[in-house]
Amino acid sequence: MPANDSPPPGGAGLLGSLRRLLDTVLELGQVRLELLGTELEEQKRRALAALVWAGAGLVLLGAGLVVLAAGVLAYFWDGARRIAWAALLAVYFGAGALALYRARERLRATDGAFAASAAELTRDRQALTGADERPGAPG
Repeated sequence: MPANDSPPPGGAGLLGSLRRLLDTVLELGQVRLELLGTELEEQKRRALAALVWAGAGLVLLGAGLVVLAAGVLAYFWDGARRIAWAALLAVYFGAGALALYRARERLRATDGAFAASAAELTRDRQALTGADERPGAPG
C-alpha cells in the first residue's frame, strides 16, 4: 500500500462507510434542529411583540372610545339621548364582532411558521432519494 493512500477517517470498508453515513445523518439532523429552534425563537418573539402592541392599542382605543361615547351622549343629552346610546352600542358591538371574527381567521390561517425548516427537510429528502438529479449531470 503506497504511503499516501491512507484509509478515510472512520475506518475502511463497509463499517467505516456506515459510520461516516451515520455521522453525516446526525450532523444533518443537528443542523435542522438548530434551524427549527431559531425559527421557533423568532416566532415566539414576533408573537410577544404583537401581543404587547395589541394590548397597548386596545387600551388606548378603549380610552378613546369612552371619551367619544361620553362626548356624543353629552351632545345629545337634551334631545335624542336614547338614539345616540343605541347607535353607539350598535357600532361598538359590530366593531367587536368584526375584530373577533378577524382574530379567529388569523388564528386559523397557517402561514408556514417553520417554512424554512420544512423546505430544508424536503431538499434533504430529495437529495437522499436522488429526486433532484438533473439530466446530463454526472452521477
